[in-house]
Amino acid sequence: MVEVTFDATWWVVVVLIVDVTIRVTAIIIVPRNRRPTSAMAWLLAIYFIPFIGVLLFLLIGNPRLPRKLRRKQAALNDYIRETSASLDFGTLRPNAPHWFRALVRLNRNLGAMPIAGDNGATIISDYQESLDAMADAIRQAERYVHVEFYILQSDAATDNFFRALEEVAARGVVVRVLLDHWANRGKPFYRHTLRRLKAMGAHWHLLLPVQPLKGRTQRPDLRNHRKLLVVDGKVAYMGSQNVTDSSYNLRKNIRRGLHWVDLMVRVEGPVVASMNAVFLSDWYGETDEILSDEIDLFEVTPGPGDLDCQIVPSGPGFDFENNLKLFLGLLYAAKERIVIVSPYFVPDEALLLAITTACQRGVHVELFVSEEGDQALVYHAQRSYYEALLRAGVKIWMYRKPYILHAKGITIDNEVAVVGSSNMDMRSFGLNLEITLLVRGEEFVRDLEVVADQYRGLSRELTLEEWLNQPLRSTLLDNLARLTSALQ
Repeated sequence: MVEVTFDATWWVVVVLIVDVTIRVTAIIIVPRNRRPTSAMAWLLAIYFIPFIGVLLFLLIGNPRLPRKLRRKQAALNDYIRETSASLDFGTLRPNAPHWFRALVRLNRNLGAMPIAGDNGATIISDYQESLDAMADAIRQAERYVHVEFYILQSDAATDNFFRALEEVAARGVVVRVLLDHWANRGKPFYRHTLRRLKAMGAHWHLLLPVQPLKGRTQRPDLRNHRKLLVVDGKVAYMGSQNVTDSSYNLRKNIRRGLHWVDLMVRVEGPVVASMNAVFLSDWYGETDEILSDEIDLFEVTPGPGDLDCQIVPSGPGFDFENNLKLFLGLLYAAKERIVIVSPYFVPDEALLLAITTACQRGVHVELFVSEEGDQALVYHAQRSYYEALLRAGVKIWMYRKPYILHAKGITIDNEVAVVGSSNMDMRSFGLNLEITLLVRGEEFVRDLEVVADQYRGLSRELTLEEWLNQPLRSTLLDNLARLTSALQ
């Protein structure tokens, strides 16, 4: 009888060869077209936990949309740029600073819509009031209603919104609805919401669906994070708020008593056409339907004000981080005052440098964040930057629990502001499809400052002395979260 012996040496050699191959291949593939901090984080993950690191990289290592969607986005960007080049989008306010004109040109070159004049914009900072205001606008529809929200739930708080959709659909108005697949699937009222949309006859589609059995796959944590509503191309709403109860109907939020605080903007004027273009591009991306025969994309109507507005879409469908570059341009242009409201504030090196440099230039900088966190990883990653910000001179206001300050915006001096769906974190810069509204007009900035005053009254200031006394375990959690935030 022949005895079979097992030589473990060969297995060690094979494992060693595979390990070296993984490490060398990672150096070639990972850093390519990736920001250095992200590349370093991925390389560390692959080097310390090679097999798990490789699996994670294959699953979520590509921060781009599927090639088909990227091609559609590029084609639409070219079409919008060429079609809108010679159109009149209202009269712009005089004496715009040189830096503002340059910033508008930058946005345009990166895929943004044309800047438009003669716009009116009204800020709504009450959660239920904004839902009811959108419902009232929907009831005025004569031709179509376009709804696109990251989270869309039919619940008690949003019932008026959905009843408005049902009423206009019953009288022949076309209702088109887009909602993010991953953000809604499995959540409370998901199936009820879809049944209600079907029953009213709405044309609805899921955004960025992850449905392998239907041949629809991409990186599973890519999100369409936009929030917008367009009625007849005349009135639009956009901002940070989802269409759902302020608790998001989640048991963990209800148990903790958490409620979201948001901000929406009602917009009228030529810039509404730009918001409609964003919706129609997302509609085309999911349906292959081009609606130019039904809708004049650049049918513009003068608004009730004289604000200069530009819509800046961003996300993995674009070659550049449009929102990040817009924010950087604004921060470096500020001369006197910067007020930032961002629930998830996890800056990259460039953004952190821009903010601290502004302080060193003598600019007064304030940052509003939440005292309570709803996402542990982001919450701790955000906290890891507080010491550097406080030492630079940033005043940090923490909105008191149990409320989550979810509004997003920046004001620069007394003339320019941005609002929208984009956080100031790496997810919003690289993984989420976002929409941002750039506004020039001191009256709009003044209205945002009023809201900031309300937030300030409901917040407490975080001091450097308090921060330096935090327990060591908190510092460890914050630093670990900071490292993982770069894995994109």
